[in-house]
Amino acid sequence: MQIKPLENEHEIQRQVREFYDRVGWKEISEGLYQNARYEDLRPVSQEYIHRCHLRIARHLHPKGHFFLDAGSGPIQYPEYLDYSRGYQKRVCADLSITALKAARTRLGAKGLYVVADVSRLPFVSNSFDAVISLHTIHHLSAQQHVPAYLELHRVLAQGRRAAVVNGWDDSPMMDFFSRIRQWVKRERHGGHWQQKGAQPHPLAEINANGAKGTFVQKNDPDWLKRELGKHLRFNILVWRSAGTNFLRFFIREKWLGRFWLRLLFFFEERFPRYFGEKGRYPLIVFSKTQ
Repeated sequence: MQIKPLENEHEIQRQVREFYDRVGWKEISEGLYQNARYEDLRPVSQEYIHRCHLRIARHLHPKGHFFLDAGSGPIQYPEYLDYSRGYQKRVCADLSITALKAARTRLGAKGLYVVADVSRLPFVSNSFDAVISLHTIHHLSAQQHVPAYLELHRVLAQGRRAAVVNGWDDSPMMDFFSRIRQWVKRERHGGHWQQKGAQPHPLAEINANGAKGTFVQKNDPDWLKRELGKHLRFNILVWRSAGTNFLRFFIREKWLGRFWLRLLFFFEERFPRYFGEKGRYPLIVFSKTQ
């Protein structure tokens, strides 16, 4: 039996909510969640990831009344808190009750917490002086992607900007390095090289025994330009071009990993549109003009 789109959307929402309530936002140590297995937390990558997080604030007004974090999660990283420091209230909207409870421990009375679907926001138009949505839209069905962007635009106040971070389905840069990684693994007989030279990842046990992931539906720059471009103007910039698998495999202290990431960040800064389209994680920025 073919599932109707709306029924399919409800099932996807249920799966995503259940995954994050039971697994993704399960705290395994203070401030560290199961979902962090998708990130590289080693010191060698820390500076690069921190600087990428800070890119978002550049595109937002530094202060205002209401700040919307659509798909807030538990506000997982310290840099996320900085985005709304100049705002009276940060509104955290998420499907996961577990996430909203964790966000409340970080924000307290400065936050407002709403169970909501990012593609059907329960807010009046022009409500927010800044809007972000980080790693959320790819958890929606394909039919919901454009409506989600349009909802973020709808609730954005006149003259203000929104920033969305998502991932591409395919990244030419990361696909190239993925082929190299696969070749090296084959040449080194199924992991011998890893045992000799690799730094163990702090979440190795989680990755080995961890829970199955949840629904993800990504697209590509051409799709976004074609489908979303019918409705609003936006810029595709770089949030971070390096994916987690690339970082964990190629970036090592003894291989001057920090230097190579600083060099990568330099080029990302010089050519943000190129790396936004060719790298792993784009930063989609749009505004609501007067």
